[in-house]
Amino acid sequence: MADSAVNQDNLSIPLIDFSPFLSGEPEAKAAAAHEVLSGFQNAGFIYLKNHGISQNIVKRIFGQSAAFFDRPQEAKDALEWYSARANRGYTAHGREKVSQLATKEEVEALKAAVPDLKESLEIGRDDEEGCPNMWPTDEEGKVFREQMMEFFEECKKLHMQVMRAIAVGLGIDEGWFDGYTDRGDNTLRLLHYPAVKKEVFEKNKNQVRAGEHTDYGSITLLFQDQRGGLQVQSPKGTFVDATPIEGTIVVNAGDLLARWSNDSIKSTKHRVVEPPLKPESGDTYPARYSIAYFCNPNFNRAIEVIPGTYADAAEKKYSAVNSGEYLVQRLSVTY
Repeated sequence: MADSAVNQDNLSIPLIDFSPFLSGEPEAKAAAAHEVLSGFQNAGFIYLKNHGISQNIVKRIFGQSAAFFDRPQEAKDALEWYSARANRGYTAHGREKVSQLATKEEVEALKAAVPDLKESLEIGRDDEEGCPNMWPTDEEGKVFREQMMEFFEECKKLHMQVMRAIAVGLGIDEGWFDGYTDRGDNTLRLLHYPAVKKEVFEKNKNQVRAGEHTDYGSITLLFQDQRGGLQVQSPKGTFVDATPIEGTIVVNAGDLLARWSNDSIKSTKHRVVEPPLKPESGDTYPARYSIAYFCNPNFNRAIEVIPGTYADAAEKKYSAVNSGEYLVQRLSVTY
């Protein structure tokens, strides 16, 4: 049985050793797959250790991310995010507002009152026609591009393995999702939450670094630094700290996977708030960095409810939806 990374207010997020699934005997592999599926069904979140991505690579990518956000503002603005279809480029502080609101007008009003305290860079696969990534063009930028795309591919491989674990857990063919994940229509997002004075949170009790939301796609791989601030909504409606555990990846299910699974898998609300630790000195919280790899089914695929997640047609909650169109529609409201 998996250990618990989080266990509070009826929210139990398992800490799963993924190595038996990647290299173990059939019985151990099946047990790990069951733990993965059960975590997504019960909490919508899991922590993975021994996941196959080297900590040296992760540290190098965090270093590259910090160097990118340390560039002059005008240099970052030149790489601006340019469309929901592409979902690539730089997003300055305050432009995006993640939420559960349904219309752009509602999001704009919330953004004006309580802006998210972050900036980000979105990176997609580097070969999609008409949707170029926005790369720095200096010598450091060339190294940045090479290392980011190497990391992108590492995360893509893990995405496919997690989906294979879900398939084994569901009792369908292990490779059932492969034809939905092989293109890599995913987004690598570098996130920087700048240093912020404690009084910002004191003056506005609704202020957060990123508002409560669910993710849009199938799963998200989240790499955290040690600053903290991520919270996950419990069955009681409270928000519980998802404390960083070194060497692990937090993985959560998104809205499209919940739909795909006929709601047998949960897409759980989460947010980034005032850090739980007090400022190390003075009245300012230090910067926080995280890296999210948003995984999606191939954009050219129709997503229909997975066989075995419903007994008959009457229990099938959702009609087919095109993956790419669904994601564009969701992103168009956010920005």
